Amino acid sequence: MQLPFAESWKIKMVEPIRKSTREEREKWLAEAHNNVFMLKSEQVYIDLLTDSGTGSMSDRQWAAMMLGDESYAGARSFFHFQETVQRLTGFKYVIPTHQGRAAENVLFSHLVKAGNVVPGNAHFDTTKGHIEFRKATAIDVTVDEAKDTQLEIPFKGNVSLEKLEKVLKENQGNVPFMVLTVTNNTVGGQPVSMQNIRETCELCHKYGVPVNMDSARFAENAYFIKTREKGYENKTIKEIAREMFSYVDSMTMSAKKDGLVNMGGFIATNKEEWYEGAKAFCIPFEGFLTYGGMNGRDLEALAVGLDENTEFDMLDTRIQQVQYLAKKLDEYGIPYQRPAGGHAIFVDADRVLDQIPKEEFPAQTLTCELYLEAGIRACEIGYLLADRDPVTRENRFGGNDFVRLCIPRRVYTNNHMDVIAAALKNVYDRRHEVKRGVRITWEAELMRHFTVQLERL
Repeated sequence: MQLPFAESWKIKMVEPIRKSTREEREKWLAEAHNNVFMLKSEQVYIDLLTDSGTGSMSDRQWAAMMLGDESYAGARSFFHFQETVQRLTGFKYVIPTHQGRAAENVLFSHLVKAGNVVPGNAHFDTTKGHIEFRKATAIDVTVDEAKDTQLEIPFKGNVSLEKLEKVLKENQGNVPFMVLTVTNNTVGGQPVSMQNIRETCELCHKYGVPVNMDSARFAENAYFIKTREKGYENKTIKEIAREMFSYVDSMTMSAKKDGLVNMGGFIATNKEEWYEGAKAFCIPFEGFLTYGGMNGRDLEALAVGLDENTEFDMLDTRIQQVQYLAKKLDEYGIPYQRPAGGHAIFVDADRVLDQIPKEEFPAQTLTCELYLEAGIRACEIGYLLADRDPVTRENRFGGNDFVRLCIPRRVYTNNHMDVIAAALKNVYDRRHEVKRGVRITWEAELMRHFTVQLERL
């Protein structure tokens, strides 16, 4: 008989987690103003808020940390990290930063000017925030198929070449770069095909526009190319990743995802002018060029993590767990963005709480209900995250309204996935008892979802 799937790692250390009562959770959520970001970690049973910096490092990564060189300048740990990035990406110039949004801040400070237009396949929150903070405009050019959550196509994160060319034509001379996000987080952790990466870059370069790849989950994207795109089934993850990077002009990375570390990020490029320009912002914002806001020990752990997570078995274990949860939700009839993405399940809150108007934020309401049900902290990726239009100050309701169940790497077992699915089923079964949503009582001007305060209606 065929052997069942099993993880490609074994557990060496555990951390206890606490169960709570519904009464406790109701009190804690009220104190947090119905914003799960404001909960304390000990108030959470299973934490699916994000996969960013929440994974478990390997024994080899912990061992590498003992080799960290904490010299302020010229640390050998930087050169080990730099060599790893150069080998995996093909980029010559590498600038470390303390996380992905810091990489965006450093690079965008050099590139983005007021009035610019920056197209992208569904900019994520910090990316869009860094663009709009600089009084530029972020335009979504994702394929329309991504909005249909029940449509099963292999590369829902793709760029619409027609939408992209329209933006490039109408804004010639005013597009400093295009952002290509792999995988596409905002539309459900959906991958971008190698063909689309290549054709997107060819189109941008035709108009003289460089391409920056948001590479937080580049390895997961390479996995989907290997398993879904013809001609890549016999290539290694490292070979596929190297080809992906060969088409773009630069990359920014939150290494807290596919780098398997708790903190870190970087910029890499072959454009010397961009490197020189970014250097001027790295030093005052992040630190000297050979540490960029990271410890030497973190640079060592990241170098190992990048190598580990560009191996098929590691990625297969991770993505199989996401697919395991998806199959459980299929059994219960719970709608989510199909097919299952690489790092999370994105529950379609508009379909679950279909009686709640968008003005009352169905996904945030469902996020609260899931926490109250079982102490599971998910994350709204929808109308709250979309922020307000910077000109009209109206809420942006044009995208999907998701509850993201984000699976940390090498942290939870499939037993935890069973609990998550059962809790969500309980909420789903009583969904029509949830008559009203939430209302904003206070919000920040940008990236409001992190600190927003809400009241139940």
